[in-house]
Amino acid sequence: MTVVTDSLRQTGGQRRMTLQEFLTYDDGTDDLRSVFDHRRYQLVDGVLIEMGAESTGNLRIAMFLIDYFLKIVGFERVGIKEKIEVRSRFATARDTDIIIHSEASSLALDGRSEACLFWGEPNPLVVIEVVSPGNESKLNYKRDYEQKPVEYADGRRPTGGHRGISEMWQIDPLREWVRVGTLINKEYQFETFMEQETIVSQSFPALNLTASQVLSAGRTSLVRKLK
Repeated sequence: MTVVTDSLRQTGGQRRMTLQEFLTYDDGTDDLRSVFDHRRYQLVDGVLIEMGAESTGNLRIAMFLIDYFLKIVGFERVGIKEKIEVRSRFATARDTDIIIHSEASSLALDGRSEACLFWGEPNPLVVIEVVSPGNESKLNYKRDYEQKPVEYADGRRPTGGHRGISEMWQIDPLREWVRVGTLINKEYQFETFMEQETIVSQSFPALNLTASQVLSAGRTSLVRKLK
């Protein structure tokens, strides 16, 4: 367990953290809050950056999807707030909302004290992100719509190799859409689903789920408030 010190909280002039230190970092809140309601951090070039808390609406959407996929693939292949190592100038590892594992990626995490898929390990089938509210100039938008798709798909590192997760979902309660990205030539080609349109997933061809079903899980606390 990493001891919390003022130097680790600072972003200027600190000793940079390794990924292993980040994975075992404890700010003292983990024992007091649920998996969805603790302080969240990401590691950016060795610097610990605190992220904002999730909205109630986003959490409800996440819980709906967790319940849905548990019935399809079982508990051992649904990951909640698990990390994925990426290689970009924006982050070292991403704290995902939901992961639907392949058998191989699930086995890679088996018995591991910290749930993180490292670079070069088997990829999950799908990564699902519930987009944080914000317009195109906000960091939330840039992170969810610009940075993560590149990181999950490719990584674009001069050292070679790519992450290569075959499918990514972006669920946006504010814009009222579900976007499914299919990996083609190291980039995601996104298809947008709204209202009663059935979500199409190459990873789950028999999926029987509409955009409205997903988004309505969080509307009482977020979308209706914004209208």
